[in-house]
Formats: sequence, C-alpha cells, structure tokens
Amino acid sequence: MTGAHDTAVEYRATVLDAADATSGRLLQELRADAHIQFVDTVQQQREELATLRPPPDPDVIAHPHRWAYYPWRRTVVGVLAPHAFRLLRLDRNRNLTTRDELAALGRLRIGIVGLSVGHAIAHTLAAQGLCGELRLADFDQMELSNLNRVPATVFDLGVNKAVVCARRIAELDPYLPVTVAPEGITAASVDGFLEGLDIVIEECDSLDAKVLVRTAARARRLPVLMATSSGGLLDVERFDLEPSRPILHGLLGDVDAAQLADLTTKDKLPRVLKLIDAQELPSRMAASLVEVGNTLSTWPQLSSEVAVGAASIAEAVRRIGLREQLAS
Repeated sequence: MTGAHDTAVEYRATVLDAADATSGRLLQELRADAHIQFVDTVQQQREELATLRPPPDPDVIAHPHRWAYYPWRRTVVGVLAPHAFRLLRLDRNRNLTTRDELAALGRLRIGIVGLSVGHAIAHTLAAQGLCGELRLADFDQMELSNLNRVPATVFDLGVNKAVVCARRIAELDPYLPVTVAPEGITAASVDGFLEGLDIVIEECDSLDAKVLVRTAARARRLPVLMATSSGGLLDVERFDLEPSRPILHGLLGDVDAAQLADLTTKDKLPRVLKLIDAQELPSRMAASLVEVGNTLSTWPQLSSEVAVGAASIAEAVRRIGLREQLAS
C-alpha cells in the first residue's frame, strides 16, 4: 500500500499499530479523511476475552490492540492483538479441536485453485482455523450467475474471484496471510504457486488445469483434494504417501494437460463421467449432464452441495494436518 488513497485493487487488510511511527502517521491521515469510517469495538472484545475459561494471562488481555484498514470498504476496524484475536475467535472450537491441534493446523500452507466452489472451501478453512496461509488462484471474474452458490454479493460483480474470496477472508481474520494469483494457474506459474505448500485443493472447470495441477503436485509429493459438488463426492490423491500414484487415479488414462486444453463443456462431459461414478449420481444431475450444450450452458451446481463439499474438504484437511488416517 502506498497511501491511504491508493486506488489499486486491494485484497489484504493493512494492520496498523498506533505505537509504530509509520502506522501512527497513516492512522492520522485516515482519521482526517471524512470518507473513512472507524469501527471501534475493542473494549467489547476485551470484555469477551476476559470471560474465557481458563482466563487468559492478564498481559494477553492488556496487550495493545491494532487497527485493520480495509481500502475496498474505506473502513478501519479495531481488533485485538494477534494472539488474543486468535485465542478469542477460535475459542468455540474447543474441545472439538484442542489448542495443540489448532496450533498444528495453524501452520498448514494450503493452495486453492478455482474460486467458485473454492471460495466456500477457503472461507471454511479460514473460519475453522485449519490453515496458517492460503494461496488462491483464479483468472475469472465474478458473474451474476455465480451467486447461486458463491457466497459473494452484487458488489463483487466484475471483480476477480480470487480477490473477492481474499477480501472476505481478510474481513474474517486480518492476520491470516492470503496471496492471490489473479492470472490463474499456467504451466509457467504452477511450480511457483505450489512452492512451500502442504496441501493442494483443486476446483477448476478445465480438465487440463486439473491434470496440470496434479502433475506438479505429484512431483512435489503434495496431497490433492477435490470436492465435486455432486452427491457429496470427495476426491483424495495422497501423492505425499504414494508418489507414483496415477493422476486422477488413472481414470483418464495416460494423458497430459496439453491434450485436454480448449475443450468445450460438451467435449469435457465424457471425460468427466469417467472421473465420477455415473451410476451413483443423483438422478436429476445425471439427467442434466446430457443436456449440457443443448438446453443447459454448463452443468448445474447448488449452494447446498458446495457447502457439503466444503465441509468434506475441511475434514480431509484436518486429518492430513493432524496425520490421521486418510487414504486415496
């Protein structure tokens, strides 16, 4: 950020500490701007923090708070210091998740490619404290027809999908590191995107991207997860445990990404049916698939199915992160 009035697309909150000279000057500038709103509920947050059991250390309660500036909202929000913020925000996870487990899960670095279905997944992981870093990749912009299943709003139309998701997560937790690849994933960028990750979640429409991501993930021995948003099907490929496992379980044969590029939705359909058990599809979905390219522009998706997929992915991430059993 270059100043309080930076007009560049922003997706991170700028966290400011009034005790820091640079932050202090920026806060003064923001307060002087009649178009910037300040929201201060810090005292309420401190009072809630003091009610936790067992009680937090008094130093944690008294630690100076921060200010989070959200340029896309032109708003500055008072928030507890990082440790106190996480302690209070995730307190309702206990004892379903212990503090030691939360600490381990909070170190996971997760990449998500495809931010339609991936938006709900990313937000669920962030809300539940199942990651310490998120990387989001999508080249597409939010459209009105996405709003039947993507938890965005009309204010987000025309904005890059990964940016929309990153902003929502920043408003949930300004301290969670999130980076965005608004150009999506390409053969030139996939290795850089995966560098240092622990888990990859792939939710692309294009089959070539699915193969590209998995080929690169397998080379790095990274597990890949995918929710299909149909019938609750969850796909797990444990390349971390099985580095020679065939891509997509071998269901598409020995293919590379280039062979699957530029397919129409209708051309994708026979291959998609190989990836899922068509006999297990809900009847209305099975009937819909044969209409793709005729009476339907693409395959249908429901918000409820996306929510089920996000929950399934969250459980899979939890198991991998805690080294519990989860087979391909």
